Amino acid sequence: MDASVIVVGAGPAGMMLAGELRLAGVDVVVLERLAERTGESRGLGFTARTMEIFDQRGILGRFGDVETSDLGHFGGLPIDFSVLEGAQQAAKSVPQSATETHLEEWATSLGADIRRSHEVLEVTDGGDGVRVKVRGPKGEQTLRAAYLVGCDGGRSMVRKAAGFDFPGTAATMEMFLADIKGVELKTRMIGETLPGGMVMVGPLPGGTTRIIVCERGNPPQRRDTPPPWQEVADAWKRLTGDDISHAEPVWVSAFGNATRQVTEYRRGRIILAGDAAHIHLPAGGQGMNTSIQDSVNLGWKLAAVVHGTAPEGLLDTYHSERHRVGKRLLMNTQAQGLLFLSGPEVQPLRDVLSELIEYPEVATHLTAMVSGLEITYDVGTGTHPLLGKRMPNLELTTARRVTTSTELLHSARGLLLDLTDNPRLRARAAGWSDRVDIVTAEPGRRTAASGLGDTTAVLIRPDGYIAWAAPGSHHDLPMALERWFGKPLAG
Repeated sequence: MDASVIVVGAGPAGMMLAGELRLAGVDVVVLERLAERTGESRGLGFTARTMEIFDQRGILGRFGDVETSDLGHFGGLPIDFSVLEGAQQAAKSVPQSATETHLEEWATSLGADIRRSHEVLEVTDGGDGVRVKVRGPKGEQTLRAAYLVGCDGGRSMVRKAAGFDFPGTAATMEMFLADIKGVELKTRMIGETLPGGMVMVGPLPGGTTRIIVCERGNPPQRRDTPPPWQEVADAWKRLTGDDISHAEPVWVSAFGNATRQVTEYRRGRIILAGDAAHIHLPAGGQGMNTSIQDSVNLGWKLAAVVHGTAPEGLLDTYHSERHRVGKRLLMNTQAQGLLFLSGPEVQPLRDVLSELIEYPEVATHLTAMVSGLEITYDVGTGTHPLLGKRMPNLELTTARRVTTSTELLHSARGLLLDLTDNPRLRARAAGWSDRVDIVTAEPGRRTAASGLGDTTAVLIRPDGYIAWAAPGSHHDLPMALERWFGKPLAG
């Protein structure tokens, strides 16, 4: 075989997956149709959960001093995200071009083989492996791998070629997005609803300004090229009365509100992640972040199956866990679109929801939803409040040093934290020590919001979610270890 895993698409989802696979020692080839990165800003910033994920892999520092903020919105209605105690702040104004650059540098530093100017023509699942017909600089060739992952975007060739069902609703409107220079505009970070539609304005690095223009009644068009800048400027003038036609367009694009999700994220040895699996209105910048999180959920599971330490059935949990997340993503972006992009007939609903957001419980629910912090996976029954949820950052003192639960996840391995120096616990987990780091540590201060309370031990998956905790899990530790990490070592 040419690789254990072939990833199609070198965007954020593809690069994140390549890095995750390489951390686990899996050989991976990334095929990208484009000769070089586009440099387009596209998705901006990171949600709180993505910030945590990058920190858990030790790559957050690659992005430098990112600007963070507690200010956010739901459908254009302001929310103070600081209601999420103990969470990372969201990052603002990090262009997708920078995200792709840093993730590619990380993945290649780990040994990922990235092949640009390689267009996938056909994919075939032969049952015992996947064949990929590719056209590259040296002509056509066929590559073989154990698994193929399509991270090739909303118009995914892999999804179409493999016959995935992609139901949903077609776009009913068209919006414009542009990065421009040479004009000063009033900042409208969460957008402004106007009689004819909505406009949004936000500053980007280097004196660039991001604008979004949504003119109601503007029907969607099938475009093979970006819209002319003058068309965008004309729409802006009709909505705001201001002439910005003299601005210099750096990048111009059009998008719609189509909403679709594949019925299955995996068909045999072909798997989808990111926009290839779900498309939606880009409300709140959730799309790229959800795509990155798809890859983090998938990477360690696929690696375990490739190495033979876990049964193939572990891959079924990728679909069961992430399809539900994607479904809620589509639901909340559709709701935000109705609030944000509808006419005055929706104003009473906006007013009522604005009142409800004043209640901390409502604000917390909505912010957790769009930040990715509400996610809870089915890891088995129990009473511990963090079962299936993300592990909060916890300061730890081991026999050798002071560290954190976040730092201990850098290697993308499983992690068993023994918080009471329990030799019997460690002995029961010893059979998985080739896949799970067993760390005895004294925990630092546990806030009420952390949910850790009197926890004595916790088993954390490589993606940072708690699979077992004591006291409070109804399954015993070996059962949880075998479910997520396969059979123990013999002897």
